[in-house]
Amino acid sequence: MAVSPVKIWRRQKEIRSLLHQRGNILSWTVIYAPSDEFKKNAPYTVVLVEFNNGDRAFGQLVECETDKVRIGMPVYSTLRKVREVSHEDVIAYGLKFKPSHHEKS
Repeated sequence: MAVSPVKIWRRQKEIRSLLHQRGNILSWTVIYAPSDEFKKNAPYTVVLVEFNNGDRAFGQLVECETDKVRIGMPVYSTLRKVREVSHEDVIAYGLKFKPSHHEKS
């Protein structure tokens, strides 16, 4: 599925304010049967995070084994590649989360 470079650009502008935010996991799940576009990543963990400022966002949890994920776990948001290069040579980046080594924030 092709994604318009304009849509990618607009989406990346929206996530700018969410980058490098710290928060805690409210809920999580493991995706075993994703759409074709994400099959090579399966299984992968998706988390719902509440940031310290009260905003919420969801995204893939990276650099963490599934058996280590827990509600309340401190994480921070980061920017990572979410799709392969499109036929327009555009690389799509999106919000993902990494475990924070700090205590619950």
